[in-house]
Amino acid sequence: MMDILGVILAGGLATRMGGGDKSLLQLGGRSILSHVIDRIEPQVAGLALNANGDATRFDRFGLPVISDSIDGFAGPLAGVLSGLDWAAARGASHVVSVAADTPFFPADLVPQLRLAAELKGVEVALAASPHPKKGVLRQPTFGLWPVALRDDLRAALNDGVRKVVIWTEKHNASEAVFPVFRIDPFFNVNTPEDLEKAAAMMGGNT
Repeated sequence: MMDILGVILAGGLATRMGGGDKSLLQLGGRSILSHVIDRIEPQVAGLALNANGDATRFDRFGLPVISDSIDGFAGPLAGVLSGLDWAAARGASHVVSVAADTPFFPADLVPQLRLAAELKGVEVALAASPHPKKGVLRQPTFGLWPVALRDDLRAALNDGVRKVVIWTEKHNASEAVFPVFRIDPFFNVNTPEDLEKAAAMMGGNT
């Protein structure tokens, strides 16, 4: 039986947005992070935010803020590890990670990741979506991660592994492929132009 907690990954540097916290930018009169919380919170048993620096800037959201335990902005896997350590202290079996800059991800993300893992008989699953040129494109910040593998992940990070695909392939990760209808559900806000696009999508009742 899976006891799944959620972790929102907000530990990036946001260099293409000029620095700062992309998740705190306004979209439809609310922060992007508020939209992300609304999407993931009903799908998990508890929720934390992975972010570095002064945690008080997120106080208004009422979530525990956990920082990377690996120095040097080691990428999303470092945030996943922090989430796994947090979940382990609470007796949970798994964590599902989502990106803090992706406001339209599927409302059935968690059950579909669980199903993908169960069908393949594995514990790690990544979200994916169709791509016109690349076939199926993995979404490495959206995944189901077992707490039991946290020491394995810690060792990999300490050995210099940074790419999600390298570590997940080692564990034969499965994929949950989500269809793209009017928009890509994994559209993320990286630039000011992306923020304008997201606002247009929201205006279309996404």
